[in-house]
Amino acid sequence: MSSTTVITDIARLVTNDPSLGDGSPLGLIHDAAVVIDGDRVAWIGESRQAPATDNRVDAGGRAVIPGFVDSHSHLVFAGDRTEEFNARMSGRAYSVGGIRTTVAATRAASDEDLERNLVRHLREALRQGTTTFETKSGYGLTVEDESRALRIASRHTDEVTYLGAHIVSPDYADDPAAYVALVTGEMLDACAPHARWIDVFCEKGAFDGDQARAILTAGRAKGLHPRVHANQLTYGPGVQLAVELDAASADHCTHLTDADIDALAGSATVATLLPGAEFSTRAAWPDARRLLDAGATVALSTDCNPGSSFTSSVPFCIALAVRDMGMTPDEALWSATAGGAAALRRDDIGRLTPGAYADLALLDAPSHVHLAYRPGVPLVSQVWRRGVREV
Repeated sequence: MSSTTVITDIARLVTNDPSLGDGSPLGLIHDAAVVIDGDRVAWIGESRQAPATDNRVDAGGRAVIPGFVDSHSHLVFAGDRTEEFNARMSGRAYSVGGIRTTVAATRAASDEDLERNLVRHLREALRQGTTTFETKSGYGLTVEDESRALRIASRHTDEVTYLGAHIVSPDYADDPAAYVALVTGEMLDACAPHARWIDVFCEKGAFDGDQARAILTAGRAKGLHPRVHANQLTYGPGVQLAVELDAASADHCTHLTDADIDALAGSATVATLLPGAEFSTRAAWPDARRLLDAGATVALSTDCNPGSSFTSSVPFCIALAVRDMGMTPDEALWSATAGGAAALRRDDIGRLTPGAYADLALLDAPSHVHLAYRPGVPLVSQVWRRGVREV
């Protein structure tokens, strides 16, 4: 039988259930407690009403939030792109061509080196409150390298995405159509057993709308659900394609027309915003306010990758979203937890209600607002994942 644990003396508990607490989207409960039974939340409510349990943990007046759900990352890679970042900060514009540097390093790395690097970044993210993450292939661009990236990733998360269509492989620079045929054929066959999702970088310099549709449609036929890198560098067909194919998310969403926003608001496709990329490339910020006011569902994620957003910190992205993207602290936290869960089409994470996984973080602060109010401060003091304290 599993043991039960109660965490008491929580100053503010974020449940993300509007039927609870103050009735807001965050479902805030003051002077709260959480009961954990095994790997699930068994009870939530006011501390004075908490039932007896096997173990008791005093939160000491801290805030408790659901663990962050990072629904967009690129963590199977080798090397870094320090020189590229330094050049960009000195005035040179970012281009998708920089990905080729990481492709060369990743191909040259051993499985052990790739997994060691992945685990290092996962531990780094966990210390900052991330309890669920999605990650992609996309830095191998050969059948062997893409499939091994997914095998490595699948040992650490269920949310694995096949991104053979990150860019056209340098090996096929003169024949993009042949590379699309590879991505939708032999490479897909090798990768599909190790992934849940398929993604494509639908962007000028990567894959156009017709190529992206062919790739995502082929993946869907193999049982993979679509996600789309959409409208990051310029206006394009990515968002409309994501909605057309019922993609779980359209990611980046930096350059949106009114029609794009209306399409997102009228669909189940989540607009995943990745402010770390704009911060690291000095690009225009996505307009989260526009999306939220239209009724679109918004997620916030890190886009952790060595080229355009080398951060694993969801709290940092929350601070950026509040400071530069028009989000309130409440909206940013919801988007980094429940929004991320929606982008993965999950209802067992990103919230703290009975039956959900007991994934949560304690903050050295009385309120979640401090995540934006005190940017850069390591506020996460404890992290519990599946009912076990890991930090």
